[in-house]
Amino acid sequence: MIAKTLEPSQSSPSRSNRYTRTILLLLAAVLAMKTVWFWDLGGALHPREIVDFDTFYIVAEMVWRGEIEQAYSFATMSQAQEAFGGKQSFMPWTYPPQFNLLVAPLAFLPLGLAYSCFTAGTLVAYLVILKRIAGDHFQRLLLVLFPAIIVTVACGQNGFLTGTLIGLTCLGFQRHKALAGLPLGLMIIKPHLAVTFAVYTLIARRWITALVAAGTVAATSLLATLLLGPGIWAAFLDGVKEARVFLEHGMYPLYRMISVYAALYTVGVPAPIAITVQVLVAIVALMMIGFASRRGLGLRQSLGLAAVASLLISPYAYDYDLPIYGIGLALLLPDLERLGSKVELTAIYVMSVLIGLVGLAQSFRLQVQFGPDVTLGDDMPVSVAGPALVVLLALMWRILGRHRESLPAT
Repeated sequence: MIAKTLEPSQSSPSRSNRYTRTILLLLAAVLAMKTVWFWDLGGALHPREIVDFDTFYIVAEMVWRGEIEQAYSFATMSQAQEAFGGKQSFMPWTYPPQFNLLVAPLAFLPLGLAYSCFTAGTLVAYLVILKRIAGDHFQRLLLVLFPAIIVTVACGQNGFLTGTLIGLTCLGFQRHKALAGLPLGLMIIKPHLAVTFAVYTLIARRWITALVAAGTVAATSLLATLLLGPGIWAAFLDGVKEARVFLEHGMYPLYRMISVYAALYTVGVPAPIAITVQVLVAIVALMMIGFASRRGLGLRQSLGLAAVASLLISPYAYDYDLPIYGIGLALLLPDLERLGSKVELTAIYVMSVLIGLVGLAQSFRLQVQFGPDVTLGDDMPVSVAGPALVVLLALMWRILGRHRESLPAT
């Protein structure tokens, strides 16, 4: 009788482990295929459309040639990208100088090996942190995040790195460690994705953590200045100004962006109005972080909301930044499953898959329909991930509001 009673509970973890292994094997297969694609032996794959990791590699080479300031000028950067890939590309460089130092070692490796080390290394780190935060929900999260993970693997972006840093920040907060400020400070490589955590640090009065984060930013800024020269900061600011003009004219692939600005722009709303709405959404998202503690929400819930809300602050956020959303969902899922209805949970899962899948699906459709040389212009597909994220955050906020009602009376 005892053996029969235990049998179902033993088979369920076994099936879960098989599903997890299957997903991980699929990820490994995609990573291997993409590594072969990057491993351009003798220029056999030229000319080709470059992707994000190609630009990382170009910048790494420019660092060692002493030309890094030129990366922030679209005119010179586009020339470097065309020389590298054999085709004209539109990938302006706007990363803070610290990220130049991070990618610089890639230039010592062949392109394919550099891609494999960077993407596989950051992916493994991200999955380890996600597993630690998610616990028994890890396999479910892998299914939900699979499209976003594939997008990040395909373009070789740094979403796994930023997801890992945010995950480490959350773990540090949960353990009440001041060193949570170290990964938070390292988010200077993409500061617009860390605004909610900076605000939460101040609201929670984690002053030592805030000092560690500020010290990390100061130290890395000084290092970048010493190694790259003081002129790197003027070049960086000029690049940001240039990118702002490009964004206002819809020159980026907005259908892959996950911001409210991108959604409004792609349905014809003028840029000034779209950016105004984006600012209002960002203000509301930041206010939610402040109100979280006043509603009696716990640390885990507040951090989860901060992770989800972090993607709604800037107009410039892409589907490859969604690993941070995965960290937020991992933190919130135990409470969402406890407090939410089946309909609400289904909506969360479906929309979570959607925000990672829609950009990937549109990219595939455009490649099939128009080929690799497609230029979008006024035919830009509509961006839907931003509004979906807003709905997700609002739904999570509503569900977590039941937390106080579920507490026992005192």
